Amino acid sequence: MTIEKGEDWGTPGALPGNGIICRTDRDARHAVEAARRKNSPIPPLGLVGGDLCSTLGGTGDEARLRSAQARTFPVDLGAVLIDGRLHWFVAHLVARRSWLRGRLVVAMNAQFLGSWDLAPRGHPNDGLLDVSDGDPPFGQRLKARKRLPTGTHLPHPAIDHRRVGAYQAELRPELDVYLDGEKLGRARNLSIRIEPDALTVVV
Repeated sequence: MTIEKGEDWGTPGALPGNGIICRTDRDARHAVEAARRKNSPIPPLGLVGGDLCSTLGGTGDEARLRSAQARTFPVDLGAVLIDGRLHWFVAHLVARRSWLRGRLVVAMNAQFLGSWDLAPRGHPNDGLLDVSDGDPPFGQRLKARKRLPTGTHLPHPAIDHRRVGAYQAELRPELDVYLDGEKLGRARNLSIRIEPDALTVVV
């Protein structure tokens, strides 16, 4: 069940024996993809690094994951058809040629991408993705970039920002697609959606 505004979230609980420790968002995505390709349940993920870990207030302390101080959360999962091939992401999808020029398409499940607060209103268990799609002029882009660490870059007149369960993007020209910081290659069509409550995550 996805979280409602104002509700408590998460429960005390250590990483079980079948859990996988993930040091990056990429590690977590690989664990998800491996399970999905085998049609197996996704194991619990213990996060000690990455943007989803930061969003959940993780400390990066691996010993904590097996202790009474650990906290367990239900978390949504991003899914995307990239030119017809299905992939998943735990924290974010980025389609771009450059951060400074050209169209940008960003879909956030986590709140952060590195030091940037790209989804200040987002929550990784609200059943929604925070999607930004636009091509701001160079000067406006530089000004917005300075505000990214504080999450004050939105709203922006040259960025279509919405909180949605699904999003379609036709990329002309093709853009490079990154899932959880890993480059998959160039694509022409993206069909993005959220899978509510698909993950169990421990920090």
